[in-house]
Amino acid sequence: MTFVIACPNCGPREALEFSFGGETTRRAGPEASEQELAGYLFFRDNVMGRQIEWWLHRDGCRKWFLAERNTMTNQIERTFWPHERGRTA
Repeated sequence: MTFVIACPNCGPREALEFSFGGETTRRAGPEASEQELAGYLFFRDNVMGRQIEWWLHRDGCRKWFLAERNTMTNQIERTFWPHERGRTA
């Protein structure tokens, strides 16, 4: 079975064309302590289930987008641009 990711710009492509950018996190603010900054940089929730992740279409349009992926099944539920994050599918 081929792992396919639907780029919001180019459409469905094999996952080999993409680079994983990690799960999305809330940025540490300018007044963040060293501990908060370290948490932002090095620690992830690594949830079992749905999470929002960054992906780069490295071998295509070279654009970053977000994907909602179920980490238990590796199924991508939807892909979308960052400005569309608050919207539902």
